[in-house]
Amino acid sequence: MARALMTGNHAAGQALALAGEANRAARGCAGGAYPITPQTEIIEYLRGFEFGKGRIVAVESEHSAMAVCMGASLAGARAFTASSSNGLAYMTENVFAAGYLRLPIVMIAVNRTLGPPWNIWVDQGDSLALRDAPWLQFYTDSHQDLVDTILVAFRVAEDRRVLLPAIVALDGFVVSHTQMAVDIPPQELVDRYLPPCDVPHRLRPEHPATMGGLTWPRETEHQRREIQRAMERVPEVLAEALDEFERVFGRRPDGAFRAEHTGDAGAVLIACNTMARTLRTVVTRRRRAGQRVGMVKAKLFRPFLRQALRDAIGPATRVGVLDRNHSPGSGGIFWQEVAATLQGRPDVLVQDYVVGIGGGDVTPEVIDGILDDLLVRERAAEPVWEEVAT
Repeated sequence: MARALMTGNHAAGQALALAGEANRAARGCAGGAYPITPQTEIIEYLRGFEFGKGRIVAVESEHSAMAVCMGASLAGARAFTASSSNGLAYMTENVFAAGYLRLPIVMIAVNRTLGPPWNIWVDQGDSLALRDAPWLQFYTDSHQDLVDTILVAFRVAEDRRVLLPAIVALDGFVVSHTQMAVDIPPQELVDRYLPPCDVPHRLRPEHPATMGGLTWPRETEHQRREIQRAMERVPEVLAEALDEFERVFGRRPDGAFRAEHTGDAGAVLIACNTMARTLRTVVTRRRRAGQRVGMVKAKLFRPFLRQALRDAIGPATRVGVLDRNHSPGSGGIFWQEVAATLQGRPDVLVQDYVVGIGGGDVTPEVIDGILDDLLVRERAAEPVWEEVAT
C-alpha cells in the first residue's frame, strides 16, 4: 500500500475514485458534483480523476447532484457524491427518493453547522437531520478510518441483501482540512474487495419500466417493511464485509461500536467521530490513575444496533453521551437512541452532554469535567450543555 500524507478530503476523494474505477469492467461509475465548504476538495479531486469508464457531472445544485447519482445508479453504475450542511438540506428530497428506490449510492457528508446564522465549523446536525431517510450512516474518527469505511460502505450498500444507500460522515476541518498519514490501497486490491456493482432493478432498454410511480397504501407499507428487513440484515452483511476487508487489506476497521475498558467500568462515555479520539486519551489517563471508567466509540448510527450497544457498555451503571448535535425541544440525537436502547435497564443512569455545537473545541479538559459530573451524578437530568472554547 502507498502511505502518504494527505487531508481528509483528498483521502475521501481517492477512496471514491478507487471504488469507482473498480467497476470499470462492469457498468462504470458516475456522480454529481456541486461545491460547498468544507467538502469542495473532494469533488475537485473526482473531477480531475481520469476514470476508465465513468464521469463526474458538474451540476447547478446539490439537489441535482443527487439526481445525477440516482440516474447513474438506475443505469447500473456505481454512484457517489459528497456534500455538507445546507447542501445536504437542499438535496433532502432526492436523498429520500434514492433510499426509497433502493439505490446503493455512497455519499460523503463533511459535517458542518447548518445555518443561518452561517457557520462553517463542525456540527453533526446536517447528516443527522437525515436520520429518518432509508440510508445507512457511518461516522468516522480519522483519515484512515474514513478511507476504509468508504470502501466498506460500498460493499455493504451494494449487497443484494441490503441495497440501500450509505452516508459516510467526517468532521469538517478537523479531518477534512488537516493532514495525516494514510495507507491508500492499490487499485488491484480494491478491485478484489469490491465485486462488480449489480443493481438488480436497473433500467433496461429491452424491458422499459417506470420508476417512482403512484402506489396504494398497501404497496407503500410493504415497501417500508422491506426496507426495515434490509436494515435488519446490515449487521450480518457488515460483519462479512469487515472479515473480507481484513483478508484483502490486512487490517480490520471498527464495526458498529468499539468498546474500550468497559469490562469492569462503572461509568462509560459514548462518543463518535474525532471526539472519540480525545475521549480515548482521557479514559486512558484515568485508567492509569486507577479509575474504573470506559468508553464506546459509536460508528454506525443507522441502523442503530441496540443489542450491540448493550453488550458494549458492559456492567456500567452510569452512561454519558457526548452529542455534537441538537434536536430542538429534545436534546442530543445519539442520546435519544442510547436512552431508548437502555430503557430496559432501570439500574443505568443515562445522561446527555451537548458539547462542541457549532465547532467548539472539545478538549480533554472539557471531557474531564463531563466525567467528573457523571461520576457523582445521582440521577439523570435534562441534557447538560457544556460550554467550550471557540
